[in-house]
Amino acid sequence: MLSGRRLNLLDPSPLDVELSDIAHGLARVARWNGQTIGDHAFSVAQHCVMVEQIALILKPDLDIQWSMAILLHDAPEYVIGDMISPFKNVMGGTYKAVEEGLHHAIHRAFNLPPDLPVSIARLSKKADIISAYLEAIHLAGFRQEEADRIFGKPAKVTTEQLNALAASIEPLPTRNAQEAFLARFTELNEARRTAGGR
Repeated sequence: MLSGRRLNLLDPSPLDVELSDIAHGLARVARWNGQTIGDHAFSVAQHCVMVEQIALILKPDLDIQWSMAILLHDAPEYVIGDMISPFKNVMGGTYKAVEEGLHHAIHRAFNLPPDLPVSIARLSKKADIISAYLEAIHLAGFRQEEADRIFGKPAKVTTEQLNALAASIEPLPTRNAQEAFLARFTELNEARRTAGGR
């Protein structure tokens, strides 16, 4: 890692996880394998910020630690990249085991439970799918009918909220995406500290 850390993929230690490495890596990993419109890739860092924003729309009283966990939902991709879902399914167990080990190490590094409560995991997945739906239509060239069929039309989100989210997904330059991710993490971490969390 650029921080100088050496991360063992098969046995990752939380002591080797650095926020700067995560933000740097995620800002340089493209969603949709880069098959999106615009001068810049839509990065995983930008996607993570959007997913956390959607989660707060779905559950405005979301606890700070769960907001942080949702912001980090794709954090392992700073090491292993963003594989499209069909390829992840082909890879199967080994890929999932490495991803899960990284996730646990990342969570421990930031004093989060290794595994999320079922309700928070479901919320994270729902927000992730809504983000993918919007990205598909506004960045990846999907027709709305096609996105409706593949991802399902978002529920519990108003048309106004969807339009506001859609307006915010213009791909950012790498440095801006990295800074946005770091800024949101820092904001949540400070809020958790102020609220008496670790």
